[in-house]
Amino acid sequence: MLNFTIRRLLLAIPTLLFISLVIFLLLEASPGDPLADVPLTVPPEVRERMREALGLGDPWPIRYVLWLKQFFWVEPLHWTDQLFGTSFSEGMQRIISFQSRSPVFDVIAQRLPQTLTVVGMSYVVGILIAIPIGILSAYRQYSWFDQIGTFVSMIGFSMPTFFTGVVLIIIFAVNLQWFPSVYDTTLEVTDWDSFLQQARQMVMPVTVLALYNAAQISRFMRSSMLDNLGQDYVRTARAKGLSERVVVLKHVLRNSLIPVVTVIALGLPAVFGGAIITEQVFKVNGLGQLLISAIHGNDIPMVLTLTFIFAILIVVFTLIADILYGVLDPRIRYD
Repeated sequence: MLNFTIRRLLLAIPTLLFISLVIFLLLEASPGDPLADVPLTVPPEVRERMREALGLGDPWPIRYVLWLKQFFWVEPLHWTDQLFGTSFSEGMQRIISFQSRSPVFDVIAQRLPQTLTVVGMSYVVGILIAIPIGILSAYRQYSWFDQIGTFVSMIGFSMPTFFTGVVLIIIFAVNLQWFPSVYDTTLEVTDWDSFLQQARQMVMPVTVLALYNAAQISRFMRSSMLDNLGQDYVRTARAKGLSERVVVLKHVLRNSLIPVVTVIALGLPAVFGGAIITEQVFKVNGLGQLLISAIHGNDIPMVLTLTFIFAILIVVFTLIADILYGVLDPRIRYD
């Protein structure tokens, strides 16, 4: 297992380098000027110094290598020293956001807690709902519970999150006024009242994302359980006199989780990207809204860094899924 993990980590290095190059070239080919939002009152010589300090006049291979260096090695310099530097090496020692004129990682660190709170909680709730539903739906195939679970899953998977979010806002925020329609990211949990307020404003965005995630995972769980319930080892276990609970929860469930682990592991990075729409609907000041504003503002460093972070998450969680295969099934050996 250790040798396999080391090999996969070594393989991840060229993979991420290739992904970063593709992302950089795609953004390099995109139209628009990063300094388009600079006021017209700024003198042309100052605009040129800003362009030179940001390295926009250098060839793309140089900017790519320096961006890659800045991504993994950040030096603590103030943005004004970088923005008005006399050369690219002096002016771009850190990845600077074109919009906020602040280090990209500082801006991401400010938005990350909101995204982790909403997205993380919704994914945990979705998994806790999906796995029991998938198990019971497969074990009681074609029963009323299976029919209802299939119907709800199809609705949750087919309806986009922006439609579900708007429906919940109209019903529970506008008509019933049970929950706030806008997520207050400035709220700090210091006492029980603030905790309840935080929980109230998380209900609707978490529900929207959890419904979508649970619909997908429960269908995979049901399908995998049905495939294993008809296997010979299940009949052998029952013939040995094992209880139905042991057969289902110990033998069938453990083998059925192997493909579901892939869906869960690879679905988490996708949730960070899919939550962009939900964050826009509920005004959650997280990474999704940050990416949208960066795209609208042609903030190339911010878009480049966020996209590469999503790519790193996919590679990391793919490795985690492969390692979990060996934990769930002892027959799987990597050495």
